[in-house]
Amino acid sequence: MATASLSNLVRHCDQLLRTASFRDYDGAVNGLQVENRGKVSRIAATVDASLATVKLAIAAKADLLIVHHGLFWSKTHPWTGKRHELLRLLIEHNLAVYSSHLPLDAHPRLGNNARLCAALGFRKLQPFFFEKEQFLGYQTLTNVSRADLARRLGQVLGAAPKLLPGGPAVCRRIGVVTGGAGSHLKLAASEGVDTFITGEGPHWTYALAEEAGINVFYGGHYATETFGVKALAAELARKFKVPWVFLDHPTGL
Repeated sequence: MATASLSNLVRHCDQLLRTASFRDYDGAVNGLQVENRGKVSRIAATVDASLATVKLAIAAKADLLIVHHGLFWSKTHPWTGKRHELLRLLIEHNLAVYSSHLPLDAHPRLGNNARLCAALGFRKLQPFFFEKEQFLGYQTLTNVSRADLARRLGQVLGAAPKLLPGGPAVCRRIGVVTGGAGSHLKLAASEGVDTFITGEGPHWTYALAEEAGINVFYGGHYATETFGVKALAAELARKFKVPWVFLDHPTGL
């Protein structure tokens, strides 16, 4: 069975994703979050690190779990109950965890935003959505009806998106930021797009979309962020000659 060095693999990820250059949200902890005994023979990728996905990774016989949402978003001590079970499983089954949040969102080739844009057929992408001292998403100039864009999104994401129809019936300038960027709708509108594609947002954004004259598509936080972990795992599998698998654990949110 082919194996790769965990340290070499982590070093490659950190360089590829420019992990050290990102100022992320508190608790993101980009990079290696849990180490194993030093070798990787099978990679699993999933959106969220949780007890459920750790169990799926163990069942898949993986020794490295690539995630977008890591283990440490808030205080995680004491390590008792389910938290202790999670820690015990990681150690007993030699499972390392590597997490990449904003670096994986923003990557121009492997990132969630770049991959979703590619899946939607968007071309000639320009930077969009300046947050945390960098552009995280992409925008494109096009000419597509709102109804056609909704159908296209539904095909790509596997479920019909929620539409806030505050903008024009024909979308000409579309911005894409996956995940929970709906709460930053004012920022998206200020950058001049007439249509904003993201994962989720709060109730009050409906009225804001109407007032700003912008269409908003909520495709699901989970559904819009499966792209990056898949792309990163496939890249690592190709370079380090180890197999990988995607663990689908949808939230419906």
